[in-house]
Amino acid sequence: MACDVVGLGLNATDVAIEVPAYPAFNSKVEFLSAARQAGGQVATALTVCQRFGLRTKYIGRVGSDEAGRFQLESLRREGIDVADVGVVPDCPNQAAYIVIDKRSGERTILWRRDPRLDIRPEELRPAMVEGARLLHVDGHDTAAAAQAARWAREAGLPVTADVDNIYPGLDALLGATDYLISSESFPGAYTGERDLFRALARIQREYPTMKLVAATLGRDGVLGLADGRLLYEPAFEVAARDTTGAGDVFHGAFIYALLQGWALERILAFSNAVAGLNCTALGARGGIPTVAEAEALMTRGTRRARRWKKLPATSEEKKQVPRFARNDKRRRRRAR
Repeated sequence: MACDVVGLGLNATDVAIEVPAYPAFNSKVEFLSAARQAGGQVATALTVCQRFGLRTKYIGRVGSDEAGRFQLESLRREGIDVADVGVVPDCPNQAAYIVIDKRSGERTILWRRDPRLDIRPEELRPAMVEGARLLHVDGHDTAAAAQAARWAREAGLPVTADVDNIYPGLDALLGATDYLISSESFPGAYTGERDLFRALARIQREYPTMKLVAATLGRDGVLGLADGRLLYEPAFEVAARDTTGAGDVFHGAFIYALLQGWALERILAFSNAVAGLNCTALGARGGIPTVAEAEALMTRGTRRARRWKKLPATSEEKKQVPRFARNDKRRRRRAR
């Protein structure tokens, strides 16, 4: 079946546990609720795309246990093509226990993934990717993701990547990625740069074919660098109940908006809105809004305070300042 988006990467079956406040060490706390939820980076991003009207296909593996069956059924129910999903015999599905602080909506994730769920490059075929409009990957099965990304690039498909950790062989994946949107901690960890602006710039210098390198900032929104220009979109004010899956949902919204041909500023603002609204309900996919609901928040919602009132000039922007203007600044400094 032809599709708009192919995703290769993680799925997870979560148990979301809501508590009045995060427990202290060596304590006992009565929890408020516990519920099984479907999640996982790529699987959740595809769910967003599918609900927004795109045709999607998931490449991955699930365990043969009840958690794996639950996850697979959740994908089928959404209408996602699961023809390339493998069921691993006598193997548990990836699982997570997520402790959610009711006061803030922030969460702590305890997870485990059996190595038998790993996807290997030799198990893939170019036909799994070709024919789509876009490929989305995470960094976990790095060699397989890099292989799929190379095939996508050869076929002229854009590649989006959701990366939050450093994995062996990650350079090969980043070299075939067009749109990298990582966690806030990743750019510094990858480059050794403590300053986020410098870290993003260094990644774009190392991978000049990237059209966007960005980091999601949680309640502060998203910061990106494209064509030597910094883009910052603050998040929207929402009544957050659970931040689980916010980044995954952000990626799904980004993919949808990218395929609509929107400008990057609008894409990032829309992705913030979708991710924010998802946080108003329990679970990684619990609060996925409609496109209309997200656009209403963009129009009438309130933005959170900006982390940076003014962004620093990038090296590309500095090059565009006329020489006489730079000399004027030096003369004014000497005069003072």
